[in-house]
Amino acid sequence: MAHGTLTPVFVGLRTGLHVLSAALLALVVARVVVVGGPTALPALVLAALFAGVYLLGARVARTTGPRRQRAGAWWLVALTVVWAALLVLVPEAAYLVFPLFFLYLHVLPRMVGPAAVVVATAVSIVALGLHGGFTVGGVIGPLVGAGVALLIGLGYRALAREAAEREQLVAELLATRDRLAATEREQGVLAERARLAREIHDTVAQGLSSIQMLLHAAERADGDRPGTEHIRLARQTAAEGLADTRRFIRELAPPALEAGLPTALRRLADASWSVDGLTVAVDAPDTVSLPMDVQTALLRIAQGALANVVQHAQATSVRLTLTVDGREARLAVADDGRGFDVAGSGDGVGAGRSDSFGLRAMADRVAQFGGRLDVESLPGRGTSVVATLEVP
Repeated sequence: MAHGTLTPVFVGLRTGLHVLSAALLALVVARVVVVGGPTALPALVLAALFAGVYLLGARVARTTGPRRQRAGAWWLVALTVVWAALLVLVPEAAYLVFPLFFLYLHVLPRMVGPAAVVVATAVSIVALGLHGGFTVGGVIGPLVGAGVALLIGLGYRALAREAAEREQLVAELLATRDRLAATEREQGVLAERARLAREIHDTVAQGLSSIQMLLHAAERADGDRPGTEHIRLARQTAAEGLADTRRFIRELAPPALEAGLPTALRRLADASWSVDGLTVAVDAPDTVSLPMDVQTALLRIAQGALANVVQHAQATSVRLTLTVDGREARLAVADDGRGFDVAGSGDGVGAGRSDSFGLRAMADRVAQFGGRLDVESLPGRGTSVVATLEVP
């Protein structure tokens, strides 16, 4: 339950258990050191062994699957054996049974855990009775501790089970949301395809069919010379079909690119950037021959870069440079702003800054075309963002 909302509760319980075990073991060691005697050295060795075996539980917790359950059971057996041997030498070791109660309930299977608690309680009572005689406190203390441990352990199990069910429900809801989003996107694509199919069928396809029939009629005209009227109508129909096709292309392309990418960049430079005293210059050829998706990506990258400059760079001038060399298109956006430390930003694209989302979005667009995004910046030296795209 690494992502569950109850994770802090479980972490707190585990931390409290470790602190309790360490404190009780320290009490046992202090008693051995103070009292001394011939059993002091064996008792200290057993106390150190108990601490070492207890620390092995961290390694057991890293295992997974059925192996973890078997390893946890053997670990508890070893810890219990060391505790029983220490209990023979030091009566205060009976207090260590309290953290053992919680370990039994947490690690062992459902029915085995409570049974182990009952057995450990009986062992503690008998050991205290043999060391100092049976007393009411020596009997009631372990019994009360066992009862409290059982209640807390059962509550912990119920809480963990509820948290697991809740996390599973959240995961199912997220998966359902993703499936619904994918379905909506698919339905949108299908609807758009159906619309385009209807439009093309009703215009371009019908026009081409008319051209075909007119040309057939011209071929069947008297003599070997085609009919002039039929050819004129065929040419007119082809012109109308071409106009319809161009209209579809304009509808599918961003409106800003109707006049081409260089014009769109210059229009972007003349937009609202001057309100903050920012001057945007564009160095681009008059026309470029690039696929529409590449032009769209470069325009979006320019918009995102300028937005970052306005929001964060405190620059006074920006230069956009577009170059097309064979199968490579390159857009550079350089400003004279305050810049930032690229090396200390985490991922090289400003992950530690508020504009990192915009840079990551640019990097994603560039990656779609197998290109690269280079960011060069130094504090007080401005920033240069260069997007290089491969032209299909």
